[in-house]
Amino acid sequence: MIDWDDVRYFLAAARGGSVRAAAKRLGVNHATVLRRIAQLEERLGAQMFEKLPSGYRLTDAGEEVLEFAEQMEASSHQLETRVLGRDQSVRGLLRVTLTPILATHLLVPDFADFARLHPDIEMDILTSGELANLTNREADVAIRVVYDRKTLPLNLHGMKGPELFGGVYISWDRLDAWRAGAPDPIRWIVITMHGIPEWAGEGEVRTTGVPFRTTDAAAQIVALRQGLGIATLPCFVGDADPLLARVPGTDLHLYGTLWILTQGETRKTKRVRLFTEFVSRKLTAHAPLLAGLSISRD
Repeated sequence: MIDWDDVRYFLAAARGGSVRAAAKRLGVNHATVLRRIAQLEERLGAQMFEKLPSGYRLTDAGEEVLEFAEQMEASSHQLETRVLGRDQSVRGLLRVTLTPILATHLLVPDFADFARLHPDIEMDILTSGELANLTNREADVAIRVVYDRKTLPLNLHGMKGPELFGGVYISWDRLDAWRAGAPDPIRWIVITMHGIPEWAGEGEVRTTGVPFRTTDAAAQIVALRQGLGIATLPCFVGDADPLLARVPGTDLHLYGTLWILTQGETRKTKRVRLFTEFVSRKLTAHAPLLAGLSISRD
């Protein structure tokens, strides 16, 4: 009989293209992956991979096994989600995925409130810019900013939240210095992979052609607070920061709408239902901040 765990290791190696990638994805060491694949090969009497300088390539037998392995995986996920859908206990694991900036600047205090209300629910908050696969149960709930509702996968169940706006910000100290005629140059502070958004204008402030780049939003915000220049931020970040002001003469921009997403039978579990309803109420309360309407700026 084939061990499903051996098949999982085979799938990870096939998708990652190497034993190293499979080990990282599964959180095990290199030797464990090799041993599991060897067990599967011995059971099936065929070699699954050809080892090349560039990585692992499936043999003809491996390609054939891959098709059936993916079917096994799909059946396993379907069985798991059906069973979970009948789980009405208010305990167990709850995995939530969202971007780091949404977590650290808005929702972690709300998540903490939920955890205090339900101490038997074990919470994993997965903060990443990459979208977790709900179908494969990498997470139970995803909180995402969606610009076009048509891009949402049809198999996901969504609760629509408030709209999210962004603006252009500068530190209050730098703004005061600019108003006083300080000659220091003002730079755009941008995240490398995004650059300056097409919608963003300088308003009444003029910047130099020499940007300051960071690879993440946390470093961008620190540079902004230091008075280095201007940057685009979600309103819930910029307006809530006492050190920052909106750049005069600039407009707000609609990033999209927040959605709370779940999948299939998973959304029927009591802990998932309780959490999505709780977060939906919290997002409604945050709506003015998310829209840039919570406070006025000079």
